[in-house]
Amino acid sequence: MRKTNAYRVLEKERVPFECHEFAATAFTCEEVAEKLSLPLTQVFKTLVARGDRTGPLLALLPGDRELDLKKLAAISGNKSCKLVKKAEVEQLTGYLPGGCSPRGQKRGYPVCADDSASGHSVVSISAGLRGVQLFVPPNELLRLTKATVARLVSERAGAGV
Repeated sequence: MRKTNAYRVLEKERVPFECHEFAATAFTCEEVAEKLSLPLTQVFKTLVARGDRTGPLLALLPGDRELDLKKLAAISGNKSCKLVKKAEVEQLTGYLPGGCSPRGQKRGYPVCADDSASGHSVVSISAGLRGVQLFVPPNELLRLTKATVARLVSERAGAGV
């Protein structure tokens, strides 16, 4: 297994987790769910947004749902939020799009997590490399990221952003 920064953080904090590698080609949550035999609701994506007051922040939500930017703004103390361009993701986090982890980034940005995470015994997050996933108990993930937990998703289901 390749040890990424996120992997090392979980080890250091003695968080129980499993690391899974697979041959990634599409870099989507759907691909992760299919290759690791998980429901899409347990594959959490990390999106990078920018708040008008706080600057960069991370949104953690299920792979089958869309982020509601108005909800993200409200819970993060911003008037508005927008997703950063794909080209900015690596610059801000040190991770490539499709391999962004909520832990182990270059800088520690605030994390907002969808409240559905706590409904699972384990969630899958990127380890910081495309094709490497970490299975983590959500309570541990939320503690480590110091996440603000609230409803972040749009009320309509969809695999979009």
